[in-house]
Amino acid sequence: MRIAQVAPLAESVPPKLYGGTERVVSWLTEELVEQGHDVTLFASADSETSAELVRAVPQGLRLAGIRDHTASLLVMLEEVRRRASSFDVIHFHVDLLQFPSFRDSSTRCLTTLHGRLDLPDFHPVYRAFPEMPLVSISNDQRLPLPNANWLATIQHGLPQGPAPKNMPKRDYLAFLGRVAPEKRPDRAIEIAKRTGIPLKIAAKVDPTDQDYFDHVIRPQLDHPLIEFIGEIGDHEKRDFLGNAIALLFPIDWPEPFGLVMIEAMREGTPTIAWRRGSVPEVMDEGVTGFIVETIEEAVTAVHMSITLDRTAVRKRFEQRFTSTRMASNYVAEYERLSKPSPTMFPNHRPPEYGLPTPVGPLTAATNLSAGASLASIYRSVS
Repeated sequence: MRIAQVAPLAESVPPKLYGGTERVVSWLTEELVEQGHDVTLFASADSETSAELVRAVPQGLRLAGIRDHTASLLVMLEEVRRRASSFDVIHFHVDLLQFPSFRDSSTRCLTTLHGRLDLPDFHPVYRAFPEMPLVSISNDQRLPLPNANWLATIQHGLPQGPAPKNMPKRDYLAFLGRVAPEKRPDRAIEIAKRTGIPLKIAAKVDPTDQDYFDHVIRPQLDHPLIEFIGEIGDHEKRDFLGNAIALLFPIDWPEPFGLVMIEAMREGTPTIAWRRGSVPEVMDEGVTGFIVETIEEAVTAVHMSITLDRTAVRKRFEQRFTSTRMASNYVAEYERLSKPSPTMFPNHRPPEYGLPTPVGPLTAATNLSAGASLASIYRSVS
């Protein structure tokens, strides 16, 4: 198939440092090329891809210091529109600016929504353009818009890569992502203090979150257990996650997917996550980690994560979250678009790719003997 991938312009594809959506676009694009499709990527000029690259801006706009991306996105979308007849499918990853220009081509377009949808600000546009096919990245993400034209739920996937190293000693907890109130690094710090296990924080600080960092997080960084590393790139992530006892994912918002959970899973590292948003869809509780609702449960889960089989964590990743599987699921939807039917309109039940069977929540006393202490468990695996 002749496929256009239209990426955001905040970061290069793949990003030099932080950037979830652009990273997913890169993995999808490279896998589609590997599968033999003719792919054109619309992205920043500093992107690296085996597809044909249409350079929309000289470099990713965040690192270029440009905050308002609207003008650049509109110029790129006009170039996509000019070339539209060259493609069988146009796959947008830029939310909603394309809707007015491409509504007459909706049977050849789909849009993956990568962000939260629980805020009502943008809901009117989805009602105004009901013919535009949408893909969600979790079922939880689309709950605020149940009547939108959902084509499918397709979970993210990433390259399988080599099996993780068999590290004889893992001696810290990991937090990876953004320093932001909804990501709750303060919870991660509290868990580290209560367990006595070091915490390494590899995260960026956006300008909008600088005040939160300065007043809430920075004052806690002088604790001997807490190490703030800052923003890291892909070449550092695998070791950072693979060497950790567990990833802490203490979110306090309806996370649409949570890419870092499957990045940890690839390294065989379990995740301890709050029961919010997509977490129950991504995690297989008791296999790839534990889902919690309080600090106390999280401390208990640290005990339990030490006992999990890291080979089983990696195997579950291979079964559910590879880029090969993600691309194949998207190709199935591309092909379905080429054969439109009445089920491509609002209110039909879309396919759900790779969603797990729900299991029960972790309780605070799960499998811990009355006399067990964190120190004794920790010493046994250090």
